[in-house]
Amino acid sequence: MKILADTCVWSYALRRRSQVSNQKIIDELNNSIQQRQVILLGVIRQEILSGIAHEAQFERIRLKLKAFPDFPITTADFALVPKL
Repeated sequence: MKILADTCVWSYALRRRSQVSNQKIIDELNNSIQQRQVILLGVIRQEILSGIAHEAQFERIRLKLKAFPDFPITTADFALVPKL
């Protein structure tokens, strides 16, 4: 099974200091990463990186995310033709 972690999940996990209330989410993401279940969409990568103001932090996180290739999506993924 593959898991798509949204931007807010990555944000929790990549913060230097996470709130205790987010620890379960972070632990689940880490576990899923270790099991090679996590996929990343290019748009989520862009959202994560666009919120970083400091170049050194941007580069550090960019390198971490490089381990996750962009999962391909197509127009068909956004539209479902109803069965009449």
